[in-house]
Amino acid sequence: MASDVRLDPVDLAILRELQNDARTTNKELAAAVGIAPSTCLDRVARLRSTGVILGTALRVDASALGRPLQALLFIRVQPHRGVLEPFVKHALEQPETRAVFHLTGADDFMVHVAAAGASDLQRLVLDQFTARPEVALVHTTLIFQQWEGGPLLPPTTSS
Repeated sequence: MASDVRLDPVDLAILRELQNDARTTNKELAAAVGIAPSTCLDRVARLRSTGVILGTALRVDASALGRPLQALLFIRVQPHRGVLEPFVKHALEQPETRAVFHLTGADDFMVHVAAAGASDLQRLVLDQFTARPEVALVHTTLIFQQWEGGPLLPPTTSS
């Protein structure tokens, strides 16, 4: 997103509504934010073209898909030069991978995974991560429960 994109209160209302329910129709969205449907369509198109809205995602229940065990793998790699892109590519190729984060601090990456069970998680960690020559350390943290935050909006400025 370009840093010079100006978001007015109507844009923020549109973003809030769509983040709460991305399947909202344009007509419903326009009514919720108090503008004409044609204006709403133009504003959403502008938010997409400027990169504020990146897309629409489908959330799925990992347990319903046979992957009830979720974990965060904190991974340290050595050396750093030349291995970051191949490592990320490898991590994203694993069917258990939900997200990969490049970090600062003691660990270089955090990989969110969803596995069928403890033995599948163990196989993933041992065969797909610790066996790689650039991986110096993996520590695993199980996720018991997860909560989603509310809509993401720009920080408010205090006067």
